[in-house]
Amino acid sequence: MRTGPAQPVPPDSGDGQRGPHRPLVVHRRPESPRAAVLLMHGGRADGRTPPPRLNLPALRMRPFGSAISRPPGGRDLLLASVRYRCRGWNGPQADAAQDARRALDELTELAAGLPVVLVGHSMGGRAALLTGGHPAVRGIVALAPWCPPGEPVSHLRGRTVVLLHDKLDRVTDAEGSWAFADRARRSGALAHSVAMPRGGHTMLRGARQWHRLTVDLVAAILDGAPLRVSADGRFPG
Repeated sequence: MRTGPAQPVPPDSGDGQRGPHRPLVVHRRPESPRAAVLLMHGGRADGRTPPPRLNLPALRMRPFGSAISRPPGGRDLLLASVRYRCRGWNGPQADAAQDARRALDELTELAAGLPVVLVGHSMGGRAALLTGGHPAVRGIVALAPWCPPGEPVSHLRGRTVVLLHDKLDRVTDAEGSWAFADRARRSGALAHSVAMPRGGHTMLRGARQWHRLTVDLVAAILDGAPLRVSADGRFPG
């Protein structure tokens, strides 16, 4: 995972706005949502400054949110994302995971009883996997996630976890995803790993396949349907 310079966080909301930091951003809230999807974008290994206003990792997740909301079944989903206080993970401080937990708590207060699927990319994938033991979480779709050795997995027992990764990714290690999925499976998670045929870390090449598979996986997790994902990234249903 690439690193950036660590600097102090200015006394603002963490996104360039004055006031207390609110980690939950709601993008669409139907009148009677049946479930919620929480998006978590990527970042850096280190970086204590707030994400910039023009935040490419956050922009990268917008097509996923649009794709999730587009199908008929997606129209009754509450769609939200996590606003990070810092750009980086920052070692044991795990700032992104802290913000993700707070966002999940806020989401469950906003829509109590709704099952939640986490969709995270890169650092956001690591945050999703680490916070996936939250009582509201039914499953996780991790896109090119950052999975260092030794990450905890026991909290994912009983949850559906799918890790998608292009083996040619040069920012995060696909082998780390495969190892994480294997350990999670042995700990009782319903864990799957998918070797995407292209896309690298940015998921730009073959983007439609990444979007389509993510939509299918979110729907299957919420429906409680068994997952039959092939090794080349196809989801027969």
